[in-house]
Amino acid sequence: MIIDSHVHIGKILDFDMPEEHVLYSMEKYGISFSLVSNIECCEGDHAGRPLPEELQKSQNLVLENTLRFARAHADRIGVLTWLKIRTTQPDARFRKLIDENRDIIYGLKLHPFHSRTAPDDERLEAYYRIAAEYELPVVSHTGGCEEASSRRLYNSAKKHPELNFVMVHMDLGTDNRAALEILGALGNLYGDTTWVPTATTLEAVRRYGSEKMLFGSDNPIDGRDTYLRNRSGDRSLYQQYFNEFRSMLPQEDYDNIMYRNAARMFGISIGG
Repeated sequence: MIIDSHVHIGKILDFDMPEEHVLYSMEKYGISFSLVSNIECCEGDHAGRPLPEELQKSQNLVLENTLRFARAHADRIGVLTWLKIRTTQPDARFRKLIDENRDIIYGLKLHPFHSRTAPDDERLEAYYRIAAEYELPVVSHTGGCEEASSRRLYNSAKKHPELNFVMVHMDLGTDNRAALEILGALGNLYGDTTWVPTATTLEAVRRYGSEKMLFGSDNPIDGRDTYLRNRSGDRSLYQQYFNEFRSMLPQEDYDNIMYRNAARMFGISIGG
């Protein structure tokens, strides 16, 4: 079994990730369950500049569209609610959507890089109160700018021990050392494997045990066969996780990373 805790849908900037690609890839590559966030809540471009008003979509509208997808495939798809953390505060409609769809909403998603707003910014406190009320983990991109550093997510995890936080990417574009150092500092701080070398994940297991890492991929960022190859046509990193990685650690540890940790954290039913 595999639970992918970091999957996307939506079209914005140079990203185009149709719902059909998610379903196709899950079937082809044996993914049992995907936690999906919608990139159409992006607030800024790759350089940190705010997107033009005509490209902005409301947080509630994007959530409604994501919920429709998940509701149609609730046995395979769950929602991570992407938040517009720089410009939007939760309103009554947002809270109603969470309340009425808690069965298919599994967490809140932050993207400090595309919002240029850090997880420890005071603007996030209203969302953290909702996360605590509904027992929703907080999943955040890390890497690419100071606001998105793992240290800023650590600050939030330390301030909010009642919540679980996941460092997606373990500081994308780095050697992961900083994220590795703080991974074991708090019991409510976790990492994921999205574009993270297997060597880093093995080191995390060696230091802290296999309960601290979750499998994630960014699927289908490189197309519907993201699990097979990257945009240049080279073998995908995730083929290593599906194959060689299995023989690098005990079966129990492999299962923890590939599905059990996500099932426990997000409350995903994995059957008998």
